[in-house]
Amino acid sequence: MRFTVIWSQFAQDQLAELWLNATDRNAVTAAQHQVDQLLRVDPDQQGIPFFGSRLLLVAPLHVAFTINVMDMQVEVYDVW
Repeated sequence: MRFTVIWSQFAQDQLAELWLNATDRNAVTAAQHQVDQLLRVDPDQQGIPFFGSRLLLVAPLHVAFTINVMDMQVEVYDVW
């Protein structure tokens, strides 16, 4: 099963801010791409439980996300 990964507007804004302030922008870009790839397949097996959601670390990023199995979507709602 392949899921569609959606980044909320808040998460996109946070990611942009992280990228602008990063000393290694390539690392942020690569981590964001890896997050997308990991969450497309078996997102429930990625990261750890986090207050009813899940938390995934792909250095230098931490992302919080929810899974909607019925719609086959994963929403990244926060990143730091």
